[in-house]
Amino acid sequence: MPINASPHFERAQAEYEQAKSTAEKIRLLKKMIALAPKHKGAENLNAQLKRRLAKLKYTKEKEDKSGKSSFKGIKKDDMQALIIGKTNSGKSSLLKSLTNAEPKISATNFTTTEPVIGMIPYSGTQIQIIEIPAIESEFFNKSLIHTTDTILILITNLEDLNFIEKNLPQNSAKKIIVFNKTDSLNEKEKRKISATLQSKKYNFILISSIKEIPNNNLEELKKKIFNSFDILRIYTKEPGKEKSEKPMIMKPKSTIKDVAEKILKGLSKKIKETKIWGPSSKFGGQKVGIAHELKDLDVVEFKTR
Repeated sequence: MPINASPHFERAQAEYEQAKSTAEKIRLLKKMIALAPKHKGAENLNAQLKRRLAKLKYTKEKEDKSGKSSFKGIKKDDMQALIIGKTNSGKSSLLKSLTNAEPKISATNFTTTEPVIGMIPYSGTQIQIIEIPAIESEFFNKSLIHTTDTILILITNLEDLNFIEKNLPQNSAKKIIVFNKTDSLNEKEKRKISATLQSKKYNFILISSIKEIPNNNLEELKKKIFNSFDILRIYTKEPGKEKSEKPMIMKPKSTIKDVAEKILKGLSKKIKETKIWGPSSKFGGQKVGIAHELKDLDVVEFKTR
């Protein structure tokens, strides 16, 4: 510990030692360098901190190129969407309004330095929504973009959309343009923005991320997000009982075998009879084989050996 180190430096050092991701370590190390004593006796300390920062930046660069991140703990759900936008576009406010998450909300630039997760309950399902750090910040997490299903591009002006599209890594996710802070616009401005986005054939919506604002369009946004997923909702039931309260989320063209294997590996080999109700059945309680292809909202009943 350097002589005459300030309490602020010591606090930053303690936070650095607890940091889990490379991006967060870089942020706190920069803070330590700014707060470190500048007298002659602290020259070695400053040199060590700068060398450490250079190594971390190199590590972060390799993570970005490989699409891998040192951030751990995000398990992808059956339905996942990312909120991407520039700083102060309202990403954290939107996450809080849509989900049960409690992100840090501040007018300060680059408040979010790590992905923040929330869940939207919708139509009997749970949609995983993740806010990631601002696209122009050093904490921007590229790894999640390559595996997510849907990207919400949050903007407050059309120029931001051009910037984000140019800087967004190549991916196969579906895109929804979410124009935020419409509570500050008049009807003429809203119509002009809608006409521009529509002319370019974007899937878009105009919202206010503030829950208390009338006609904020947040429920419509939830519907758009849900409809962006190419999924089947399959209910299961035991003989003589009601169907499950929550559906299983399956991929299109899934079969009875796929459902059984998702419930328990090897279960499909133990099935002696299957009955189905719903869109893919000719009549309620139809007996089918394990190769039967399912449709959305089907109900499946297994009897095992």
